[in-house]
Amino acid sequence: MESQIPTGTAPGSLAGLRVVELGTSVAGPTTGQILGDLGAEVIKVERVGAGDDTRGWAPPYWGSEPMAFLGLNRNKKSLALDFKDGRGVQVLERLVAGADVLVQNLRPGALAKVGFDLERLRELNPRLVYCEMSGFGPVGPRASEPAYDPLLQAYSGIVSLLDTGEGPPMRVPLSILDKGTGMWAVIGILDALRRRDQSGKGSHVEVSLLQTAVSWVDQKVMGSRAGNPAPRNLGSGHPGVVPYGAFPVEDGHVFISAGNQTLWTRLVEALGARELMERPGFGSNPERAERRAEVNEAVSAATRAFATDELLERLAAAGVPSAPVRPVHEVADDPQVRAVGLVTPLPHPNVPELEVVHLPVTFDGAYLPHQCPPPELGQHSVALLQDLGFSGDEVELMMADGVVGSTATAVGTSA
Repeated sequence: MESQIPTGTAPGSLAGLRVVELGTSVAGPTTGQILGDLGAEVIKVERVGAGDDTRGWAPPYWGSEPMAFLGLNRNKKSLALDFKDGRGVQVLERLVAGADVLVQNLRPGALAKVGFDLERLRELNPRLVYCEMSGFGPVGPRASEPAYDPLLQAYSGIVSLLDTGEGPPMRVPLSILDKGTGMWAVIGILDALRRRDQSGKGSHVEVSLLQTAVSWVDQKVMGSRAGNPAPRNLGSGHPGVVPYGAFPVEDGHVFISAGNQTLWTRLVEALGARELMERPGFGSNPERAERRAEVNEAVSAATRAFATDELLERLAAAGVPSAPVRPVHEVADDPQVRAVGLVTPLPHPNVPELEVVHLPVTFDGAYLPHQCPPPELGQHSVALLQDLGFSGDEVELMMADGVVGSTATAVGTSA
């Protein structure tokens, strides 16, 4: 099945805005990529020689390119710059002076050490929206410490929710805090841009992995403050809904959610197990929650009689929410995923067959178009420096001295 949702031709509403991204790893680049998806010009400032950390996170590769970088850096221009050098500082000053947004997730204090504290940024550009991202937040005993997604999953209690008591604690194997923090940053930046429309002044937006993590476990935190016992690990289950979770079938598992009494009735009828309606302690959801293991075993005994497709057909006919538990490598070819057109080609010079996942939002029935594939390191350095007013001789000298890196073969060209 081909996509039934087209990709539009008109750029997003942020077209005409310039974003400078001093981002590395996941959180900062996520913010920059979303802003680029929305139409902004995003200039990604990277270290000369090495670039963003994710350029070295491999395997996996797509062709010769690390997947980690490809997945987080489309719709950006790359400027390879040593801004610890005085001339690099001048470049960054000019960039900031002409930018609408500055996003950074460097180690806490790193930007201030080279002269770009909040006061200096405001001197350079009073209209600048400055988004600062950190691990533990701007204040407190751990504010100066760097952090990564799995560390904050552990610190915030997320890992404890996955603890089965067998083997070492496990994290959610996705960058849920990095990407979540990147999304919160975009929300904050969009609000700050709207405030600027009203006041003419920029804002300082701050987000952190810790604050994102605590917001993800907000109901668990509220429960602890209310005096409720620490939540038990329920596997794929839900503390307040039974049955809910992955149940065995002949050829795998099916996820089932019977979120109310009507769905419970429909479920047992679809399973041919109406006798469960009459079993003592199975009558209401609170009763079933008290007998969770017994209910789950009874439902499992019924689901084991079916293959995946047969059970899904029965549950769909009965109106019971369900889904197959499938490996992620099958998802891109799923008929529903193909119908909504999320996976789309974005040819790259080194990866002609590259496909990416759209920003998962449509506007008037269409996805936003992509501006460009993920850049090579320093691909746009020369053109950007010339746009900032540096002469050809100045650019050549900075390149020769290692202040600037570029894939351009000569000043006046860009790869």
